[in-house]
Amino acid sequence: MSALEIQNIRKSYGAVDTLKGIDIALQSGEFLVLLGSSGCGKSTLLNIIAGLAEATSGDIKIGDRSIIGVHPKDRDIAMVFQSYALYPNLSVRRNIGFGLEMRKVPLAVREKAVLDAAKLLQIEPLLDRKPSQLSGGQRQRVAIGRALVRKPQVFLFDEPLSNLDAKLRLEMRTELKRLHQMLKTTVVYVTHDQIEAMTLATRIAVMKDGRIEQLGTPEEIYNQPATLYVAGFVGAPPMNILDVEVDNGALAIVGSDIRLPLPDRFKPIARDGARLALGIRPEALRLAPSASQAAGITLPVRIEVVELTGPELVATARAGQQRLTACLAPRTKVGQGDVTAFSADDDALHLFDPATGRACPA
Repeated sequence: MSALEIQNIRKSYGAVDTLKGIDIALQSGEFLVLLGSSGCGKSTLLNIIAGLAEATSGDIKIGDRSIIGVHPKDRDIAMVFQSYALYPNLSVRRNIGFGLEMRKVPLAVREKAVLDAAKLLQIEPLLDRKPSQLSGGQRQRVAIGRALVRKPQVFLFDEPLSNLDAKLRLEMRTELKRLHQMLKTTVVYVTHDQIEAMTLATRIAVMKDGRIEQLGTPEEIYNQPATLYVAGFVGAPPMNILDVEVDNGALAIVGSDIRLPLPDRFKPIARDGARLALGIRPEALRLAPSASQAAGITLPVRIEVVELTGPELVATARAGQQRLTACLAPRTKVGQGDVTAFSADDDALHLFDPATGRACPA
């Protein structure tokens, strides 16, 4: 039985359709990340699951029970907000146990739940402090603790790390991963940060304009993007997309005389004269010893910009009139203005239909 099932959820504000038919089924213990840019509908969907917004149509089930029309407090969920939403006049102890206090849970049971959550989150020394005496990361732990003591069937997280600095984000990401591995509770997590999505999720739903572009594991989303949008959104730097034309069994880079061999897996579906989009991950490119290297494909380029990030050298180059990026080893000897070549294996190439945005079947 699915722990959470979202069935054809739609949401409209007058003539504006915010959600256009969302279908997701989660098994118990899954960590689903709703990933997309601002305005794609991910927070609206989370609010509908939480009961903070009402769906125009469709159904949501937790276990075998529909929660459409059920009051938020009766849905057996707990939500962690972006803004922490802590009571400034209450101690950490009372903030964590406040929900249980409102439900008139006995004091002894409440105290044990608060102490268990504080121990799990490593905030036991902070229990008698007020929120104003805490750092951002500590406040977020308190907000998570308040959700933990509820022991819900489903946790909802609405961009919980977006207010933290880079170092704290990394620490809290690790903490959330650890907690999920220990508790094995179903989680729905909203973010626009694809690194968070890739590191935390068991499955990712990439959303655009109120629809799911692709639903899959992080590995599937990264290695087998279903659309041009997914290919460009997931990955840092994003996937290189080059305009190409099928010409006599080869891929001709538009605006240049560069021709690349067409991988065998695409030959049955690539008709001569078709305009396609060729995708190559920057991480899949390497510096070729020469433009005539035989292994895989070789792409002659002129280097425009070189940036050392520490663990890698990011080189921006031009192939004819089109720009692309390669992530190279940090000690690679290449500089601005160099004429050289990148190479990649055949299986690193992706083809997309620019008219539909969909990946070409291999």
